[in-house]
Amino acid sequence: MKVRIGLGIAGAIALALAVPAQAHHSFSAMFDSAKPVRLVGKLTKIEWTNPHSYFYVEVKNGRGELVNWACEGAGPGALSRRGFKKGDIKLGDTLIVDGYLAKSGAKIVDARRVTLPDGRVVNGGTPGDGGPGDPTAAPAGKAG
Repeated sequence: MKVRIGLGIAGAIALALAVPAQAHHSFSAMFDSAKPVRLVGKLTKIEWTNPHSYFYVEVKNGRGELVNWACEGAGPGALSRRGFKKGDIKLGDTLIVDGYLAKSGAKIVDARRVTLPDGRVVNGGTPGDGGPGDPTAAPAGKAG
């Protein structure tokens, strides 16, 4: 009985450690650098979480319908070091997001540049993810 409980606890710990690891990913695992996009819309939700923060903007599509897009950014610590804090935006604000579309076709973009309501432009990318503008990325044409 003690062995089963011990194995159960060990399994639970392993699962708890594995889940956060799956949440963090490289740029190329999820996004397509050949598909840049600019979104201009109203902020509808903010998730200031690790390892990626998410904010959601409501954008009019080509048919005039409102579509909610998820914009993935770096974690709160990285964004804060760049001068982008949660208090800089509030629901209803208009944001400009320059990023890259998800490979899956889902309404998710990698938010590489975000223009805040006060006109400041911040880098929203995750440090070290290998995406466009990441100083740790391999030079074009070189495998990393």
